Amino acid sequence: MKKIFNLFAIALLGLSTTFAQTTPSVTSVKQAPKKVAASAKTEAKKVEAKAQTTAAKLKADGTPDMRYKENKDVKTVVAGPTKKDGTADMRYKANKAAAKKKN
Repeated sequence: MKKIFNLFAIALLGLSTTFAQTTPSVTSVKQAPKKVAASAKTEAKKVEAKAQTTAAKLKADGTPDMRYKENKDVKTVVAGPTKKDGTADMRYKANKAAAKKKN
C-alpha cells in the first residue's frame, strides 16, 4: 500500500509541475515608421561595406576572423629567443621586459 501511495504522490508532483509552467503572454509592440527603419538599414550597410573594404574581416565582437587568409598572415615580432611554435620564450629577460611594456 505504501508503494502505491508513493508512486501516486510522485506522479501527482510531476503532473503539477508540468501544468504550473505557463508561457508569457505576447504583448503588441508598436513598430517604428518604415522610412526610418529603411534609412537606418541602408546606412548600416554603407558603414559595413566601408569597413570591409578598408580593414580585414572582423567578427561581430570586433576581433579578426581567423578563417580568412588576410587575418592569418599577422606576424608578431618577439624581442628575444622563441620556442619551437614561434611564441616568446618567457625564461629570457628580453621577452619578460617586452611583455611588461605591452601591458
